[in-house]
Amino acid sequence: MNYADGEVKQKIRRVYDNLTPVEKSVADFFLINTKQMDFNSKKLSKLLYVSEATLSRFSKKCGYKGYRELIYVYRKDLAGCVKEKDISTLSARVRDAYLKLLEESYDLLDEVQMKRLANLINQCRRVCVYGMGSSGFAANEFKLRFMRTGLYVEAITDSQIIQMNSALVNEENLVIGISLSGKTKEILSGIRLAKENNAKVVLITANENVKEKEYCDEVVYVAMMKDLDGGTMISPQFPVLVMIDIFYTYYFENNSYFKAKKHRETLSALHEIQKS
Repeated sequence: MNYADGEVKQKIRRVYDNLTPVEKSVADFFLINTKQMDFNSKKLSKLLYVSEATLSRFSKKCGYKGYRELIYVYRKDLAGCVKEKDISTLSARVRDAYLKLLEESYDLLDEVQMKRLANLINQCRRVCVYGMGSSGFAANEFKLRFMRTGLYVEAITDSQIIQMNSALVNEENLVIGISLSGKTKEILSGIRLAKENNAKVVLITANENVKEKEYCDEVVYVAMMKDLDGGTMISPQFPVLVMIDIFYTYYFENNSYFKAKKHRETLSALHEIQKS
């Protein structure tokens, strides 16, 4: 039986990537375990083939004073847990990855920046969203969401059209580039050219060291996991879509009456097409 996460598991996920291989084996045990048992440090160290000192270091990295405090909270988590339906270990890994990315997304959230971005969109006559590969799917999702509120927005996912569009934008336009790695040449060259043509520029990325941020009016950082851009376990679009949803909420709240009216009109138009 699997259980909803408690405080200890949430803290373990936050520090997991910074743990040593031995500490990760301890972390995996606490993340997978769902049963009350004897968590005596001597017994657990033998069970996991680690030293008691490792358990102590692990506990401190998770934000506790020591192993005893971690176990005290962990027991409370297990006692007060909410049962969920049975799922396999493989399914749980996917769920845990999504939960970790979601937590990190909200850790990165800058609500003041979201308000600035909402105002920036309201001031622009046209929005162009650049994305390639999986980021191209996110760009199209951005277009579909925002277009329904009356915003003139294009999703551009072809490398040549990105360059041509960048040469044609002006100060009335907003260009949003999406590149998780911050290394997609076509996107980066596109935002450089767009800025040279006086467009407003926003970059959505997980790379804090991207050089092109000097060409951006805003850089929105999203959560990232190792090999996420390869899409080996979960969709690499997920952290971008989370941030787009938050961004959309702030944008929609600004003059919500007009945007809700436009949203109803676009949905009505779609329904009419389906009837015909």
